[in-house]
Amino acid sequence: MYSLARPFLFLLDAEKAHDYGLLGLEAAYRSGVNPLLASRPAPLPVTVCGIPFPNPVGLAAGLDKNAAHVDALASLGFGFIEVGTTTPRPQAGNPKPRMFRLPEYDAVINRLGFNNAGVDALVKNTECAKFSGVLGINIGKNKDTPNERAVDDYLHCLERVYPRASYVTVNISSPNTQGLRDLQEEETLKRFISTLRERQEQLAAQHGARKPMFLKIAPDLTAAELDAIADVLLATQIDGLICTNTTVDRQAVAGHRYAGEAGGLSGRPVFERSTAVLQGMAQRLSGRIPLIGVGGILAGTDAQKKVEAGASLVQIYTGMVYRGPALIGECVDALRPLVGPSRR
Repeated sequence: MYSLARPFLFLLDAEKAHDYGLLGLEAAYRSGVNPLLASRPAPLPVTVCGIPFPNPVGLAAGLDKNAAHVDALASLGFGFIEVGTTTPRPQAGNPKPRMFRLPEYDAVINRLGFNNAGVDALVKNTECAKFSGVLGINIGKNKDTPNERAVDDYLHCLERVYPRASYVTVNISSPNTQGLRDLQEEETLKRFISTLRERQEQLAAQHGARKPMFLKIAPDLTAAELDAIADVLLATQIDGLICTNTTVDRQAVAGHRYAGEAGGLSGRPVFERSTAVLQGMAQRLSGRIPLIGVGGILAGTDAQKKVEAGASLVQIYTGMVYRGPALIGECVDALRPLVGPSRR
């Protein structure tokens, strides 16, 4: 069914197609015809960070920033859903146009800039959802919050989403909020994560339930920077790492009419870079921290390569734009020979 809708969606501006696609998915879910979009995969249970996942293929953050379509998205067969990025206050994001498709490369460039309705709206939406599966909530800072006070924004979001989240992802790797990636610098990151980890443990005691915290990093990091990040993650005992966000590198799409557009490049061109970072961090962390692989998964074989590189779970987003919901089951089936019942 998606193959029929895709040509019409691709006639639209990329951001409008994104919005209409979600509305169409919601309508299909509410009318009960969503099974026509994709067959739900048979279970492939895996446990990571003490959380039982029905299968290891999840939705990456960014598709449903405000958690407004959780039930509809979950009905497609994802093993887990990650919503956000959310910020303390609502913000409009960057000026439009700010999303561009590169079909020749199965890629998207976006500079949305954490456009969202704010954390209170997201929490309200999660409270209205019927979904009882694994829900990750991705948190960030407002654009006008200076980096020296960024941790306050993350603390606020952490406190607000904690009761509703299965896990919380700390996003300091989007290229579309000025200065955000500077938080990945070693000493800054150590202070930042230590503060969040302390509050995480306080919230665990307060709510009587410990929710894992993951960090999401960029693909555009040097070996020395990855060494430093690995040291910080081990020192702070963070629960998990997501590799990776979008890239600012344009070498893979050089010459394309949108190559000069600012923003993060996702899809097939980021696959090798993100997988190399994933594999490198798996080697540095030696199994002590579980990894989630994301970036450029367009086929089941891509999901296999992420797991072979060290991922316990994988996430897709841009692949949904080009392949539709059928990609979920394809990835789950491709991972059956590789994924055991329990990964730390």
